[in-house]
Amino acid sequence: MQSQTQPVQHTLTIDNKKLLTATAIEGVVSFSPVRLTLTYAGGKIAVEGSDMKITSFSKQTGAFSAGGTILSVRYLSSGGGLKKKLLK
Repeated sequence: MQSQTQPVQHTLTIDNKKLLTATAIEGVVSFSPVRLTLTYAGGKIAVEGSDMKITSFSKQTGAFSAGGTILSVRYLSSGGGLKKKLLK
């Protein structure tokens, strides 16, 4: 009997534009006080704001949190977009 791997459930919560918490985060690609980029199974997440600080991250559990002023969150495709497809 084959066991099927269940997809990891990813969540992202922003509390009062001051605290971002997320689950199923695989890594931190880049970080500055105004922008951070995270990876998860579906691709990347770009977070923009000001005075941002990572308050916790566990690579083992995927739990992540950051504080500061959160202005925007964008999910970026893992496919590389049109430019990558054209230059193939």
